[in-house]
Amino acid sequence: MVRRNLTLARQAAQEVMEGIQSGALAGDDGLLPSEAALSQRIGVSRATLREALSQLEQGGFIVRRHGIGTFVSPRHPLVVAGLEELQSIETLAQRTGVEIHMGECEIRERAADPGEAEALKIAAGTPVLAVERVMLSGDRPIAFLIDVVPTDILDAGELGDSFDGSVLDLLLRRGDPPLKHSHTELVAEAADSGLAQRLRLRVGDPLLTFTARLVAATGRVVDYSVSYFSPGHFRFHVIRRVNQLSSQVPEGPGQRGRAADPVVAAPVEARV
Repeated sequence: MVRRNLTLARQAAQEVMEGIQSGALAGDDGLLPSEAALSQRIGVSRATLREALSQLEQGGFIVRRHGIGTFVSPRHPLVVAGLEELQSIETLAQRTGVEIHMGECEIRERAADPGEAEALKIAAGTPVLAVERVMLSGDRPIAFLIDVVPTDILDAGELGDSFDGSVLDLLLRRGDPPLKHSHTELVAEAADSGLAQRLRLRVGDPLLTFTARLVAATGRVVDYSVSYFSPGHFRFHVIRRVNQLSSQVPEGPGQRGRAADPVVAAPVEARV
């Protein structure tokens, strides 16, 4: 039955996806049960079910064929990567055999707004280069990327006609300034109307957002970026080191000096 913690349509969509993933709903040909059968099985009205199916169709998970039925879409190409090393999504996709390319792109020089200035540690109004682009797999949008770089680091003329969508790769190829590390925050958030339109999603659909500050060897922040990843196309993981000090258990009767049972670090996955 549907759980009462989200909208009914969103919950119904989750129920259908769970049935698809478990193999309980779709036949060998990928055909789902009729709307009448699905609505009765899940316990929602036909109108709610249609809204749920519309959400799944918008996300590319199902295909509805008029007069024939509703089918499970072919499996999405999946970019799987660890987060221990900073790499562009173009590099990650190439390593996992997923073809991606740049779609709609906007490049312009403008003044940094207060939030960008704070992230880049520059004065508000400092000239920056803003690069906004949609990344596609086939004809499907899978990510929307924004980079904001001070113009004394990178200007529009340097991107030229050969720019493929990765500011990080461009800076790495150039080698100046030498890059040291990236401070990145990962947040799950809901798509607003602008992001939903760019990524062909519904308002409120979940996104995984990376907000990053790229730091040069000098300690200067040279790029402030925000990356939005569409659901179903990415799986990220990280290997976490065990703190040996935390492996000691508090002393108790018969436990003095005894170490805790061994702990094995395992991948932690963030899926979107």
